[in-house]
Amino acid sequence: MPGVVGTEETRLIVLRGNSASGKSSVAAGLREKYGRNLALVGQDNLRRTVLRERDLPGAANIGLIGSVASYALDAGFHTVVEGILYADRYGEMLQELVRAHIGITRCYYLDVALEETLIRHATKPDPEYLKRVKEHHLRDWYRQRDLLPDGMETVIDATSTLDDTVHRVLSDTGLDRVPALDR
Repeated sequence: MPGVVGTEETRLIVLRGNSASGKSSVAAGLREKYGRNLALVGQDNLRRTVLRERDLPGAANIGLIGSVASYALDAGFHTVVEGILYADRYGEMLQELVRAHIGITRCYYLDVALEETLIRHATKPDPEYLKRVKEHHLRDWYRQRDLLPDGMETVIDATSTLDDTVHRVLSDTGLDRVPALDR
């Protein structure tokens, strides 16, 4: 990852949390409210779809996520990195990305209790995913408050609605005051 990433105008948003905590929904909501020029760098897409790789320490997707996010920021895109992104596996890459980004950066951890993730998971619209991912998977993957070091994340709990969370992130990053580009 290069020493300097993005511009003073770019925004980097990191959304982390357990499965079914709302990360992808928040990312989609940010794009819907903001418009074009907002890159979504999803861990699931890069790890499972692009590389078809298991989530293991030192896996190739970790560097790929950092590289794609850096590239998008360097190309002038505001960038949302979202995924479970376990702190012990992805933390170093995320910290390097945050340090390197010269624009506004905000990191969020969506803190949802296991019982609530199980309820939310059951409402996912993809029946094939629901057939593959069962309750025991969610329990195995769950890590309570898997925060990055140094208090770099704002914790958003389950009482925050999707709309409230999207508006908070837009406001915190100033994207609610920056027009989207028509690329």
